[in-house]
This record gives sequence, C-alpha cells and structure tokens, in this order.
Amino acid sequence: MSSNEESKFSFFSRKKTPVIDESKLKIPQHIAVIMDGNGRWAKKRMLPRSAGHRAGADNLKTLCKNCGHYGIKYVTVYAFSTENWSRPESEVHTLMELFVEYFDRYDPELEQEGIRVRFTGDLLGLPQNIQDVCKRAEEGSKHRTRMTLIVAFNYGGRREIVQAAQKLAQQVKAGTITEDEITEDMFAKNLYLPDVPDPDLIIRPSGEERTSNFLVWEGAYSELWFSDVLWPDFGMKELTEALVAYTKRDRRFGGLSEEK
Repeated sequence: MSSNEESKFSFFSRKKTPVIDESKLKIPQHIAVIMDGNGRWAKKRMLPRSAGHRAGADNLKTLCKNCGHYGIKYVTVYAFSTENWSRPESEVHTLMELFVEYFDRYDPELEQEGIRVRFTGDLLGLPQNIQDVCKRAEEGSKHRTRMTLIVAFNYGGRREIVQAAQKLAQQVKAGTITEDEITEDMFAKNLYLPDVPDPDLIIRPSGEERTSNFLVWEGAYSELWFSDVLWPDFGMKELTEALVAYTKRDRRFGGLSEEK
C-alpha cells in the first residue's frame, strides 16, 4: 500500500476498523437509522436526559455528512415515535424545542451539503408550530439534490398502515375502486412517502435488537444491522462497519442466490 493509501485509511485504522477498499463496498441507495440511546448516553455521563437528546440531534448532522461521503441518496431517521408521547411532558417539550432549533441552526449546513429535507409521520397530530417548521424545511430545500434526509416525526409504522387502509376504504366507498382492485403496489402508493424507495438497510445503535414499529411496511425486506454504540457516539467507524456487513449480505427477496 502506498503512503497516500495509508493516509486515506488512517482514520479507520486508528478507530480499530479493518482497512477496507471503499471502491469494493456495496452502497445502499437508502438507509434508515433508529437514533436510540440518547438517555443512556447522558446517564453514563451523569447529565440530564436533555443533554443526551441534544448530543443525539448534533450527531444527525454528522450522520448526513458521513452518508454523503459514501454517496447514499436517502437517509431516514426515527426522531419521534407515536409512542414517545407517553414520556414525561418535560422531555416531550425538550424534544419539540430541539426539533425547531435543529432546522433553524443547521439549515445553512444542510444547504451547503445539498440535502433536501422531508418528513414522514402523522404530521397533522403535531403542534402547529412544529407543522410550520416541517413545511418551511420541505419548501426551502426542494431544490437540493445530493441527498434526501427524511425525518420520521410522530411516526408509527402500524399507524401508517392503518391510515393507508383508511384511504383505500374511502376510495372503495366513493366507488373509484373496488376491493378486488387493491394490490400491494396500490397499497404502497397510499403510504406517507410513496415516491421514496424502500430502505435497503436499517441500522439501530444502542444494543437493542428490534425495529420498534419503524417502517413496518417499507422495511419488510431491509437488511438489519445492530450496534452496541449509543447513538450520540455513532460515527464514521460504525457506519463503515454497517456498510461492510451490508456488502457481505446476499439479498434474494425470496428468490435464489445468483450462485445457485
């Protein structure tokens, strides 16, 4: 290996990541990340949970830059679930404030990186000021084409499926379609973001190994990768490890391997 090549991979080797040839990585078009472990990150440091959520929000910017390095086109992050309303009121309030602050603070950097922002979830169930932020962020970033950041906010996979079923039921009731015409493709077109490709890879840090009602329909054939690292510490090393693992996967979608 030349000195230039050694320099190129020194970042990874210092982090105890195996030296890799990035050109041999199979890069997913769309990754989804469950940003988990903020509270535990704060507790380990004897900090309030709000500090963990702030660190987690800051790390989203890092994730976007790292994904941009690999040319990933879509990144979906699980920011606030429909179940998160059950948390203490003060914590929910903090999360809402961070949501507004994030887009006010980082939009210039998102612009510089060419990152379009979209949202998925039951947005009409959010406070009006949060809905306004969503509209402003989406409208102001429509022209960006390098990457699309999709923020799942007030999102629940089961609720998304129920609402899609309700839309189809209304169409049947109106007589525009019959129940026999409903297909998987038609159902998918009634989900929150039907134009976005399904995630190829779902990543969950923090040591938990479940998807927690995240992209239930869209993630049916996604590869899953879990890490013990808490979300605020999830960096290039962990993303690279996930991509190395993804590269080794044989995605058959119910068929046979090409080697067969």
